[in-house]
Amino acid sequence: GLNTRYDAVQRLMATDSRSRGEWMAADAPRFVLLQLDGAGPLGDPYQINSANHGPYGDALMKELLPLVEKKFHCQGTGKSRVLSGTSTGGWVSLALQIFYPDSFNGVWSSCPDPVDFRALQRVNIYRDANAFMDERQEDRPSERDLKGVPKLTMREEVQVENLLGRGNKYAFSGEQWGEWTATFSGKQPDGTPALLWDPITGAIDSKVVEQWKKYDLRLYLESNWQKLAPTLNGKIHIAAGEADQYYLNEAVHLLENSLKGLKPPFEGKIVYGPGKGHGWMDLSLKQMMREMELAVAGKKE
Repeated sequence: GLNTRYDAVQRLMATDSRSRGEWMAADAPRFVLLQLDGAGPLGDPYQINSANHGPYGDALMKELLPLVEKKFHCQGTGKSRVLSGTSTGGWVSLALQIFYPDSFNGVWSSCPDPVDFRALQRVNIYRDANAFMDERQEDRPSERDLKGVPKLTMREEVQVENLLGRGNKYAFSGEQWGEWTATFSGKQPDGTPALLWDPITGAIDSKVVEQWKKYDLRLYLESNWQKLAPTLNGKIHIAAGEADQYYLNEAVHLLENSLKGLKPPFEGKIVYGPGKGHGWMDLSLKQMMREMELAVAGKKE
């Protein structure tokens, strides 16, 4: 999840944790769990190369993974590595599988951050002129409850992040919109992250939209599918709650619709939980590890 630190494994492995029981069970597959740290210069770095956070992807793939695998006697091959994550971790795990298709052998992503920027929560960055207001000039919601009732608007959320960030700019808030901006935007001449939209008016900058395109997972898959399909097919598993409080299921639907039209055909699993909110996953840890074990072994359930 967003800003999760490496020491989250202490909670996972606490003596009263259900996760510990499933992880330590006699019939559990023997994996090494590597919890990636979510602390970056401007908040969560999303574990990928970016102009503002730096070469996190290179550091992970070329330095951290080889070091951990050598120290803990791992197989150290793309076939033996699998990924999972929730929310921010859902996006990170999916992005790593897509950007480094040969280096991982499957991803189990739940309620990922926007995987299609036509639904950056409720903003279509390619079509909309303003992030705060829709075409009817009504405020866009950014959060809802499980019944669909809006709890927070985009304007309100960004205003809070403006307050937290220096210079009244959300890019420095260390929170959600600031962290996406730092990850997906290029740099301004003064070295700070380019703003996708004006922090006060919400007007979207079309030049910055172009900078975000290379991180749009749907767009990346569409543009590179002929090359990616032989390696990626069968490796992607996504779960999304249909009542996701941050509307993240909408981007998953757009991604799925795009994947259905690709040639060769997409082979993977995308499932939805009716009435389920943010954080929902269709599998227990035990079930997910079983699927991972089969993937590493080159078998199917």
